[in-house]
Amino acid sequence: MRRPPRAIAIARSGTRLPLAAAGAGLLTGAALLLAAGPAASQDDEQITETHAYTNFGEPKYPADFAHLDYVNPDAPKGGEISIWSQGTFDSFNNYARDGVSAALPSIYYESVLVGTADDPYAAYCYLCTTMEYPESRDWVIFNLRDDVAFWDGTLMDAEDVEFSFNLFIEQGITEYRNAVEGQIESVEVLGPHRIKFTFTPEAPRRDVVTFAGGTPVFSKDWFEETGTRLDESQDAPFLGSSAWQLEGFDYGRYIELTRDPDHWGADHPLNVGQNNFDTIRVEYFADSSAALEGFKAGEYTFRIENSSKDWATAYNFPAVEAGHVVLEEIPDGTIASGQAYVFNLDRSPWQDPRVREAVGLMFNFEWSNEALFYGLYERVTGFWQNGGDLEATGTPTPAEVEILQPLVDEGLLDASILTDEVVMPPVNDPASNRPARSALRQAASLLDEAGWVAGEDGMRRNAEGDLLSLEILAYSPAFDRINNPFIENLRQIGVDASLDRVDYAQYVERTRSGDYDLVNSSPGQGFEPGTGLRQWFASSTADDSSRNLMRLRDPAIDRLIEVVISARDYDEMANATRALDRALRAYRFWVPQWFKSTHTVAYYDMYRHPENMPPYDLGYLSFWWYDAEAAEELRAAGVLR
Repeated sequence: MRRPPRAIAIARSGTRLPLAAAGAGLLTGAALLLAAGPAASQDDEQITETHAYTNFGEPKYPADFAHLDYVNPDAPKGGEISIWSQGTFDSFNNYARDGVSAALPSIYYESVLVGTADDPYAAYCYLCTTMEYPESRDWVIFNLRDDVAFWDGTLMDAEDVEFSFNLFIEQGITEYRNAVEGQIESVEVLGPHRIKFTFTPEAPRRDVVTFAGGTPVFSKDWFEETGTRLDESQDAPFLGSSAWQLEGFDYGRYIELTRDPDHWGADHPLNVGQNNFDTIRVEYFADSSAALEGFKAGEYTFRIENSSKDWATAYNFPAVEAGHVVLEEIPDGTIASGQAYVFNLDRSPWQDPRVREAVGLMFNFEWSNEALFYGLYERVTGFWQNGGDLEATGTPTPAEVEILQPLVDEGLLDASILTDEVVMPPVNDPASNRPARSALRQAASLLDEAGWVAGEDGMRRNAEGDLLSLEILAYSPAFDRINNPFIENLRQIGVDASLDRVDYAQYVERTRSGDYDLVNSSPGQGFEPGTGLRQWFASSTADDSSRNLMRLRDPAIDRLIEVVISARDYDEMANATRALDRALRAYRFWVPQWFKSTHTVAYYDMYRHPENMPPYDLGYLSFWWYDAEAAEELRAAGVLR
């Protein structure tokens, strides 16, 4: 079976991503590779001691590597990079349910293991020197470094690792605790720099090592002395150990970070050629239009352009024409984001798959791509798009049928999933936003079957006289030009569709509490799906979730998730993932939108990046650097203040 491209999910901020993803306390559980190393015997079981963990093949980098292949080890240090963020913030803690976190919330913290941008399944010792584990993966011991220092100069030890892990279990958000519950039997401090995690028999063995090593490590003493809680909004970051510290901020206006010149890990092989700027500044704007004007005026200097319209039409201002601003398209080899509208399945109209399908038929991607996106996008089709063997295609393979058949036999899945082509989004005419007549007829028929009948006014009501109303919740004015044509099409088939655009703080609160009909989400997945699937799709995380915005509760999906998680080798994982992808798409809880396989970036011509850019991370905050001479030329030309 063909292996997937070498890739790893990397934080869009461009920072080196720890295996514990920052968002709302999520641990990805993306268990990575099994490396060979010195072996010993303990209870007749082979023990591996290694600098890197992998499940598939060998890690790319040996124990004595000097630096990552894609960095410039001689990159100069200095200068400032400034970016933008939308809306406002009132907290620096994204692990809590309350508050709207400031940008770059995870940049202050480090974890025992980390991934890289060019090794798809490997986890490397960062805060440790080596790790030890048996063939059974019943436990792992991390031999920690003795030189890791928090910002206040205190040294990190095994008690800090134990404390941090327990803190997430005790005070982490509910969806995280529900996803990882019952995986750890015990955590033992074996010495000042030696800690052992013992796993329960039920814990998925592909995930356990990276799960244990992926948690951000905080200072136990600092938390106890300050009385700080993980589950409360905070007006400053926790005491961290990374290269970046908060220098200053103004709520809703900016945050500014500075690089610690005395960072303990500056010469670590995983850090050589990284963390090159002296300052990172984030400027806040009310919306993307204001932010674009701010970029043109030089209020910030690096911009990832997410609007196809702006990329095609707005970058003709004098600084671009004079060569002072660089426009660049850089390949992006990650799995597609899965960007889509998703239904709130807690609301009764959307619990009927016929109604969901009818609504989905009314989004005309082909017209949107031609008329609105300048042909720059491709249609999202699945949750592992561009994921090689992980993406469901055509009819099920025999291996997929074997996985799906028991669920069909139990009545949890329709038998058609065993023989039908995988669900794909409809194809419409790009010449007009109005869907094809066949799509309109099909949507009308589906709504009739579901009991939503058109009245004399053309609007659809059920037997109780309730109007079929659908409200799209949004916060960005830039999406109005996409939402409004969709709404027009929905009204053509009798759906009382409307747009409710709110400020970002309201948007965050309403998505968390489930106060919406249709909302944007990006549930695309990684190259080694594991425990993190529960946070996206499991019934146990459907309430008050930052990931499972569909509020999906389905026993068949729950069962398939566990099959993926329990897979022991690549082929088992790929077969189970395709089966899950197929079932998720058949559920039609989303209206797929679009993606592109390039990063479109604009920046003032004083930043440089390696020639051998890794295909799976843009890395603009980590391995790009500042050209002081070019910056001075821009100032001399009056381009920069």
